[in-house]
Amino acid sequence: MRSEEHRKRRIASALGEYKAELVLKNATIFNVFTGEMENGDLAVNNGYIVGIGDYAGETEIDASGKTIVPGLIDGHMHLESSIVTPAQYSKAVLPHGTTSIVADPHEIANVCGTDGIDYILKTTDNLPLDVYIMVPSCVPATPFDENGYKIGVDEIKRYLTNDRVLGIAEMMNYPGVFARDAEVVAKIKAAMEERKIIDGHAPGLTGKELNAYTTAGVFSDHECTSPEEAIEKLKRGQWIMVREGTACKNLEALLPLCKEPYFHRCLFATDDKHPGDLVREGHIDHIIRKAIKLGVEPSIAYRMATINAASYFRLASVGAVCPGYRADFVVLNDFNTVDIDSVYKDGFMVAGVREGVKWSIEWDNKYLRAGVKASIRDTINISSVTAKDFYMSEPAKVIGLVKNEILTTDEGEASAVDIEKDILKLAVVERHHHTGHIGLAYIKGYGLKEGAVATSIAHDSHNIICVGTNDKDMAAAVMAMKKIKGGMVFVKGGKIIESLSLPIGGLMCDLPVEEAQEKMDAVKAAAHEAGVNHDIDPFMTLSFTSLAVVPTLRLTTLGVVDVNEFKLI
Repeated sequence: MRSEEHRKRRIASALGEYKAELVLKNATIFNVFTGEMENGDLAVNNGYIVGIGDYAGETEIDASGKTIVPGLIDGHMHLESSIVTPAQYSKAVLPHGTTSIVADPHEIANVCGTDGIDYILKTTDNLPLDVYIMVPSCVPATPFDENGYKIGVDEIKRYLTNDRVLGIAEMMNYPGVFARDAEVVAKIKAAMEERKIIDGHAPGLTGKELNAYTTAGVFSDHECTSPEEAIEKLKRGQWIMVREGTACKNLEALLPLCKEPYFHRCLFATDDKHPGDLVREGHIDHIIRKAIKLGVEPSIAYRMATINAASYFRLASVGAVCPGYRADFVVLNDFNTVDIDSVYKDGFMVAGVREGVKWSIEWDNKYLRAGVKASIRDTINISSVTAKDFYMSEPAKVIGLVKNEILTTDEGEASAVDIEKDILKLAVVERHHHTGHIGLAYIKGYGLKEGAVATSIAHDSHNIICVGTNDKDMAAAVMAMKKIKGGMVFVKGGKIIESLSLPIGGLMCDLPVEEAQEKMDAVKAAAHEAGVNHDIDPFMTLSFTSLAVVPTLRLTTLGVVDVNEFKLI
């Protein structure tokens, strides 16, 4: 049936001239525009909501006692950081009410270039989850590291013509904005010419520099850690993404934003969340649930998770349960506890309860096929590494970890590992081009008492990052990365104790979510048993210590970076 015929049919159904394809009878419907509840039947035809009121349907479901809210939206995340394929990720989040996500594929772009971005676009094209893309703006993120590929203005222009690409992802190179760097300005101009969005990433930015950032056209931020920072950015026109994921948990600190007059330009994002946390806690539903427990008005929490995200990203047909909007909605047993009964995408139930058993959409090979090029599966390019490669003859900087944050502190210098004082050795090993470069420093606040931990997930260039109590185990952990084609590993006594292989770009695996989490739990448990502090994630926390765009100190393949001064020390 042609689109105009579909539209005519929907109009007729809205007028009650035809039975709707699906009607949820006697429902309570949350109106995101007014914050009120409406009682009535919800009518769906051809994947769209056509009416709220008194309707008959070809299929009718009694929704008495249920509350219907819009499908939930994650405003900023990286599919690669779920460590499973997009299809497996979809299987994990749909039962939690998420029907749309906005993904930035800069992790795999840093490793595999346009092949990586194409992989994400291809494998998310037909999923029963809307995956919108923000084309990476900073590949590489800074001049202080070595990544696999560069994404320039020409590549960005090509992707911006794709309807699923909403704009340019987090503009981390804010110093480049202030310096009016020609390439940075050209990228921003390309997005504006296509009338698309430019996401921000500027922790701690204030004053005239914030004015310059928004003047350039950057109108969001997901790095706020205090209400004062967030409110200043709101006053300068930015939208604030309140982030609550595996490593970064900013919701509690930003609770003052979750009320009048601020919440209207705030939305929720996970940024990065591991599969176990998705399974155990949930996704955006978990953020809503936590917000309500912390005292946020439920109607505000739901709007931040739905219509606010849709408004910022200019997604005109999602984010509300309203005639003319796509039939993406969640049926709740209880509004305040976010107890999910069932989830609908384009008018079809994709997750819910049948005969008392939780179920999700039947997944066949068309969803689960990875379509991975050989080049994406072979990305650990290193020569042999030995203990002597980690020797340091001079004192080096100590990078301090901050609980529940990716911010770090400058803890001065150290001359050797001191387990009693929780000072360990940290290394970042280049793994893209066989340069042999290894950055060395010390780290405080990790807690490891024996062995070494390593991973090929090291933001944003994704070299191999390793922390250890001795050089021999660090060398063994780095070489284990080559053996398993990237991933996560804990080594003790020169032997692999536990590992998780991530052969897709050294970032993802083909395993089902549950199996991936089982293996991840094992390697994390081994690291915790060896002393890693239980209030941090052994791998995700470690992976951010090389992210040279977040204060204060970071370690890359070229050495320690002072992010505040934006220079190598």
